Amino acid sequence: MDQSQENLDNLDMRRHQLNTSTRGFASMDPARQREIAREGGKAAHIKGTAHEFNSEEARNAGRKGGETVSRDREHMAEIGRKGGRSSGNNRKPGDETRNPV
Repeated sequence: MDQSQENLDNLDMRRHQLNTSTRGFASMDPARQREIAREGGKAAHIKGTAHEFNSEEARNAGRKGGETVSRDREHMAEIGRKGGRSSGNNRKPGDETRNPV
């Protein structure tokens, strides 16, 4: 058996183990997926069926996303901790600007 056939056999065995396929959009190289999606977007604009957000729609979408994210209290607490650590790293040694007594 030559090396290329052995490589193909190994690939087939790994795909079977992972339960994946060589067919379909999801199995494509990410660069090829982007290329196809870009072509579809261009076609939709040419056809006139592409949706373009106006500022009001974009504002509403951002608000909804913010509401959804903020419901996860654990996630919000982690964001706060990261912000506190980050701002603490920017302080100069001996700079006691918080809670002056």
